[in-house]
Amino acid sequence: MAVCALTNKKRMGGHKVSHSNIKTKRVLRPNVQKKRVFDIDTGKFVRLALSTRALRTLNKQSLAAMIKKALCE
Repeated sequence: MAVCALTNKKRMGGHKVSHSNIKTKRVLRPNVQKKRVFDIDTGKFVRLALSTRALRTLNKQSLAAMIKKALCE
């Protein structure tokens, strides 16, 4: 199961709605990518499974700031 390491996004349930408005259950999965991220504190690369939203946020913030925010929530 794909789960984002920083934002903890998981799969969601929903409905697939046909043209005749018949609803069947489906799974909505987050867009999770495996990436190598450089950690400034340790000076090493870390391999993480991140959602694309978390990747966009990583461009603005540091990895340490995102981890700190994830632990506080």
